[in-house]
Amino acid sequence: YLRNNTMQLFVQTDELHCINVEEHQTVSDVKDQLARDLSEVVVTHEGRPLADDAVLALLGPNTTLNISGKLLGGKVHGSLARAGKVKGQTPKVAKQEDKKKKKTGRCKRRIQYNRRFATNVNTFGRKKGPNSNS
Repeated sequence: YLRNNTMQLFVQTDELHCINVEEHQTVSDVKDQLARDLSEVVVTHEGRPLADDAVLALLGPNTTLNISGKLLGGKVHGSLARAGKVKGQTPKVAKQEDKKKKKTGRCKRRIQYNRRFATNVNTFGRKKGPNSNS
């Protein structure tokens, strides 16, 4: 503190400024001193934006304020009210019973070999196909 009701602040714009302010002054008073276009700047302290009517005494002495231009931004494409729309309107289908998984690899070849060669008895006449049930 410099005097009882005066304190020192550091303000970072393009360069660092050291200013003396009174405790009852607000953020808008600091903007008036340092910024040209007041509507296009935002004052932050420790990464959080400060309202124009915030009293500087709450920040404490020897703190650093940042003054920077507002960032362009706006609405995100689409509305969050419609989030999850497709999932919500899709009818719920009951889970099917598990079918037996088809054999693959060595196991499939083993079954195929047994079906074609190992258990077959040579018969006379016309050869039967693999799908005949007789």
